[in-house]
Amino acid sequence: MFSKTCEYAIRAMIFIGQKSKDDNRVGIKEIAKGIDSPEHFIAKILQDLGRKGLVQSMKGPNGGFYLDKGSLKCSIADIVKVVDGDKLFTGCGLGLKQCSETHPCPIHHEFKSVRKNIQVMLEKAKLGEFTEELEKSLTFLKR
Repeated sequence: MFSKTCEYAIRAMIFIGQKSKDDNRVGIKEIAKGIDSPEHFIAKILQDLGRKGLVQSMKGPNGGFYLDKGSLKCSIADIVKVVDGDKLFTGCGLGLKQCSETHPCPIHHEFKSVRKNIQVMLEKAKLGEFTEELEKSLTFLKR
């Protein structure tokens, strides 16, 4: 459903959100280990997310990545839109370019409601909400 880049972005942002709750910053090595991703790949992803204002970073000995109060209110849908665009929320279930209400693909009408449900779910899922479940090991960010 998501690109590999988007999967890593979502997992990294949730991980950073968890670590940010006590005003902590987290480095690339810890993020990569915490979400089971390659360091160089996650560094590039976070650099892009930082440019778009979704994650903050600070250089220096006490530096690292963190989420401020505004970023903790960011939804999974916001990350998906920045990384993968909005095709998940607007695209054809069969990948057709001409699929529309007037020219539907075979699954158009059913997929339209599935697509909307996914969008609503991801928009409701805010980064700051995952901390407690992760700490209690009720949810996980790596395999």
